[in-house]
Amino acid sequence: MEKDLLHEKAKQKAFRLLAIRARSEKELRTKLKERGYDESVVGDVMARLREFRYLDDESFARGWARNLAVNRLWGNIRIEASLRDKGIPRELIERVIREIREELSEQKALKKLLKKKEGGRSLKMDVRDKRRLTQSLMGKGFPLDLIIDMLKTPKEDLTDDGG
Repeated sequence: MEKDLLHEKAKQKAFRLLAIRARSEKELRTKLKERGYDESVVGDVMARLREFRYLDDESFARGWARNLAVNRLWGNIRIEASLRDKGIPRELIERVIREIREELSEQKALKKLLKKKEGGRSLKMDVRDKRRLTQSLMGKGFPLDLIIDMLKTPKEDLTDDGG
């Protein structure tokens, strides 16, 4: 009887956490353990949630990566790190990033981000400004070679939606 009550409480906590936002299995498992539920209870709840498809790491990874790539304009390096932190396996990360980049390439995302950062100002910068911008873009997860190529691109080419 007490075991059933414990399972029910853990399941309800899991539902509340999933109602806030989608979570990976690792995230949810960690949250439940932090709340004091033992491994057997957490394992049972996780199995039940997978069975009813409330918990699906592939679907979670796809949605999370899409949000980071398209809405937040992150580069692949940072998206990969975020998914790895959430316990998503490397093969799935690679596949999901490939799929998402069919929708918005990393180069197009960087162009959009540069256009957004420009905000009507000229992109003519001194060395210090370029270094700051480069560091900021690397922090967003874009590779250095792509950033350098993009900063060499004439301003007019950044505004066109090609390539």
